[in-house]
Amino acid sequence: MNLLEEIASKTLFNWGAFRFTNHMLMILMASIALLVVLPLSIRRKALVPHGFGNMIEAICMFLREEVARPFLHDRTDKYISYLWTMFFFILTMNLLGMIPFNYIIYLFTRREVHLIGAATANIWVTSALAFFSFSLFHVAGIHEQGFFTYFKNLSPRVPWPLMPFMFCMELLSTFVRMFSLAVRLFANILAGHLLLFVLINLILMFKNPAAGVGSVIGYVLMSLLEVFVAFLQSYIFTFLTAIFIGFAVQPEH
Repeated sequence: MNLLEEIASKTLFNWGAFRFTNHMLMILMASIALLVVLPLSIRRKALVPHGFGNMIEAICMFLREEVARPFLHDRTDKYISYLWTMFFFILTMNLLGMIPFNYIIYLFTRREVHLIGAATANIWVTSALAFFSFSLFHVAGIHEQGFFTYFKNLSPRVPWPLMPFMFCMELLSTFVRMFSLAVRLFANILAGHLLLFVLINLILMFKNPAAGVGSVIGYVLMSLLEVFVAFLQSYIFTFLTAIFIGFAVQPEH
């Protein structure tokens, strides 16, 4: 089986004009996992949370106090739910994308399948996530400042002949932010899977046992690094989203 199939989009079935792909299945799996696992993990059976629930609470507290509050201040609780949702959703898709479901199915059925794929290695998926954040930037700014005030504050105070140019540049920069969010997440996840693909092919190519063992060790180490990247990219996406919302809701920015 080709490891690149893990990041390739493939149609599983068509329903009229609707096309259901393996990446849509991965998104559905991530959504179901969050709807089931998170409520169970935060159920308080003891006064002091422990285990997995304690880890979830620690992550949520960190995102609220260290990521969101420095930029959103008293508006933190208004937007923290979105930031929590985005972080755990991206993280779940990143981690699920590392599980070789197709290989596991092949081991039991001896049939090559292409049911699951890394959703965040698809530029359309990351673009959709970035578009939601992009929309929230502007909706939050308009809600907090008012429509005309928000767009008036997009342009810095400059001599009036430069104001149309600066307004267009600042408006364009908001689209650049959306583009950077989408490409950064997509490129990092895609690069990690490509590197793992190269390493696993080296394992198959080498006839020398010592070289093969070295490739296996390299594959394991890179897999551990991919777990770190999965957390890191989820954090960066959430961190930048908090910054951009802060820009939009604070008139002085």
